[in-house]
Amino acid sequence: MAPRKFTKARSLITASALALGVMAAPLASPLAAETIFSATTDGFSGQVRAGAAEPGQAIVAGSKVSITGERLIPGQQVTLMRGNTVLNEGGPITVDNEGKFRFDLTLDKAAVTGLQPILVIAENPSSATVVDLKISPDLAIQGAEKFDIASAPVTRGLYQLAYSPSRHAFYVTSAVGRPPVRESALSKVDPDTLDVVAQITPGAAPVQEGGPAPAADDDGRPALYAVYGLGLNETTGELWTTNTRQNTIAVYKADDLALVKQFEPDFISHPFSIQVDEAAGRIYISAARSPVIEVIDAKTHKKLEPYTIPSQLRGQTFGTQDIHFDAKTGKLFAASNATPELAVIDTKTGEIRVTPLPGSIGAASVAYDNQDDLIFVASQGTDNLLIVNGADGAVLHDVETGANALYVTFEPKSRLAFVGNRGAGTITVVDTEGKVVANLDAGSLPNELVADSEGTVWAVNKSRGENDDSGDRIWRIRPKAE
Repeated sequence: MAPRKFTKARSLITASALALGVMAAPLASPLAAETIFSATTDGFSGQVRAGAAEPGQAIVAGSKVSITGERLIPGQQVTLMRGNTVLNEGGPITVDNEGKFRFDLTLDKAAVTGLQPILVIAENPSSATVVDLKISPDLAIQGAEKFDIASAPVTRGLYQLAYSPSRHAFYVTSAVGRPPVRESALSKVDPDTLDVVAQITPGAAPVQEGGPAPAADDDGRPALYAVYGLGLNETTGELWTTNTRQNTIAVYKADDLALVKQFEPDFISHPFSIQVDEAAGRIYISAARSPVIEVIDAKTHKKLEPYTIPSQLRGQTFGTQDIHFDAKTGKLFAASNATPELAVIDTKTGEIRVTPLPGSIGAASVAYDNQDDLIFVASQGTDNLLIVNGADGAVLHDVETGANALYVTFEPKSRLAFVGNRGAGTITVVDTEGKVVANLDAGSLPNELVADSEGTVWAVNKSRGENDDSGDRIWRIRPKAE
């Protein structure tokens, strides 16, 4: 079906609410039913999604959108509504013989950012559901003249990075593909030249019971203990990595990348983010999508009592993803990707404080400014950066940054927060008062960002394919002296 342009007068984005009772009568006539109370199904059969018409593109005002359904009942008639406006004005959409449908439309340029509910009504038999269409902010590229920016390719599938001041070296993890993963590397990068000066391939992984067999494929490569998350213990010279596919971790030497210890599979469920507490000799590792932060003794490599974050919302579970440790205060920070909540853990006393985080859906990462006691939270579901008062958890600023705000880091010398927007392909720079001071082109799919101890922010991004020259790069961003 050809895309339909919606004018401002019949905008997809309206202020009207979804009201099933009000809409029942108008829908009866077009469907030519003898009764509006026709046969129903036991719940909505199938799945409906609202996304960009072109895969990989962010949905912004004025862009093309596709609403698609699958696993529906062939022959069902589908009507799509936003508020009391019928989107498919030409009549109901007929589900095809494969149980699928697709409807394309173009958002008007006045479309408002945020999660926009689309009511999906199916007839013959009857059922209904609501899906969210997320419209992201579309910030202009600006402010690059305020920074010295350099980038260079590293290897395929970049994930996370860590900086060693004493060694003046950066370390980067990478992994490509789904299990069994057969391409992964731990790389050492010269911060001045951005050249890869050393690189190792993780060891072969054993067969996992119930999982995909890691037998060699056609080119003879085995499945690997692929590396994803990364944390550096500067004191001991050890790199801690997550082997997320095997639910475990590994330790390497920072000097020569030699393996120190490979932990057994299923040691930690879905490890994601690693933070190092050098003073206490502890390693903190988030178990993604769970309330648990595992604690490891850095010397003995034994598990200690974990932190379990209690949600303050009835019937809900706090879900960690990225975590951040501040060595000066001994505080460990986590924002929930499952609930709108923020947790601050005092690692010296074990106290856990959980506060509401209004304006956050799908929090992905957290950073901290110990000078002004400010917490920064980037959220993928709401495309924003929240600046939070550390003393009481109050949200001070809510800043739109770009599609799928994924990682945030705070650089204390310039006093700027840097947010990598994975869907938009940008890095948004925000001051502590919530003002956007720059929005930088960051190539394809920005991933992690970290601030070193010398006033520079580093980032890695992923590629959209083998021929994407703007992906799989390390970026060096230095504010120019005023």
